[in-house]
Amino acid sequence: MKLIWKKTLFTCLLLSSGIAGLYASDGGEIDSGATAWMLTSTTLVLLMIPGLAMFYGGLARTKNVLGTIMHSFVAMGIISILWVVVGYSMSFGRSVMGGLFGWSPEYFFLKGIDNNILEAKVPEYVFSMFQGKFAIITPALIAGAFAERVNFKAYCIFIALWSIIVYNPLCHWVWAPDGFLYNLGARGAIDFAGGTVVHISAGFSGLVAALFIGSRRGYPYQVIRPNNLVLTMLGAGMLWVGWFGFNAGSSVSSGLSTAQALTATQIAAAAGALTWIIIEGFHQGKSTALGFASGILAGLVAVTPAAGVVQPYGAMILGVLASLICYKAIQLKNKLGYDDSLDAFGIHGVGGVVGAIFLTFFIRPSWMKEAAAAATDGSWTVWNQLGVQALAVAIAILYAMAMTFAIIWTLNKFIRFRASEDEEMAGLDRSYHGERGYGMLNPS
Repeated sequence: MKLIWKKTLFTCLLLSSGIAGLYASDGGEIDSGATAWMLTSTTLVLLMIPGLAMFYGGLARTKNVLGTIMHSFVAMGIISILWVVVGYSMSFGRSVMGGLFGWSPEYFFLKGIDNNILEAKVPEYVFSMFQGKFAIITPALIAGAFAERVNFKAYCIFIALWSIIVYNPLCHWVWAPDGFLYNLGARGAIDFAGGTVVHISAGFSGLVAALFIGSRRGYPYQVIRPNNLVLTMLGAGMLWVGWFGFNAGSSVSSGLSTAQALTATQIAAAAGALTWIIIEGFHQGKSTALGFASGILAGLVAVTPAAGVVQPYGAMILGVLASLICYKAIQLKNKLGYDDSLDAFGIHGVGGVVGAIFLTFFIRPSWMKEAAAAATDGSWTVWNQLGVQALAVAIAILYAMAMTFAIIWTLNKFIRFRASEDEEMAGLDRSYHGERGYGMLNPS
């Protein structure tokens, strides 16, 4: 009975993943402050998607800029609908089929949550829409791995299937109160805002897709230059701003944990950006704008799983480590010759692993004390938590990679996943959209 009481208590805390206030009730008092912040956070996370579109779009060639941007925007349409129909239920419904995913009939089409207020005193509609933005941006991240050479129709079908088969189950395992990774070990696998669910799953799925689809024509012998680094820098800025909603919003509150996550986010991004251009200065003799933007993302990705559990110095170290390791990962990509076009794996996959693993060494003492109280023997060490984190990361990687390969392999039997040679030569903009990113088709 004592252990049950402890587990119930800690489930209600918001520190481990920020999702513990999920349990809903009909009616009840609304915390207007928390609700206002969650509405703001939802908007900020949505802002990240056009930010990602700009970031990726600027890195593509001129003939592919609009097509690359469309990968992010079409995800907003497809995944939004899927999330309302089945996504929210599969992610946060009660465990079914042995915990493989969730399902609650009242979440189907969100038809049963009209009057639901979470224990965090936030309307469930707000929480569902906040989480829906995570579901949108995750498959959009994958597109960076095979940019400039994917069939648009196949991409649309792929992200729909990937969302249902990969994202929703993984989200349930990590964030649902009855998910098995959420309950792994004393207080479960730590993924405050999506290091495992979002970045690791997207990054490693992107690697599988890039290897399956093959390199762009001419790569790596032909120099492929970005069309507009100004667009990329503006996109990086929007991502940095939006990430405050991504991380601080995951507290599902407007209080101390929110402030902690926001602070960690800012520090990690700054540390990552500065580290990257310092490395470039020593390695290449010049510090580039693209390097600064890449460092921002590396730091943000690494702190995402850790934002609610590490102190500022820990966030700073994670930002530094992420830039160092992600920089080396991209260098290794260039040596091995595989075409992760926009470094979706090199930054999101690798950065997500760095954050999910190394956060273990910077967890707040208060969190570890509470974990120890929840443990069967009353003891919980850094090494215990490291084992939990490593297991969660390994499961996420293996599941995402296996399912992604299965989806692409099967889909490719029915519709060509890669653009044809003629379509690739002409560019995605002309081939799939009949438009140009810059200028008009018929200026006259």
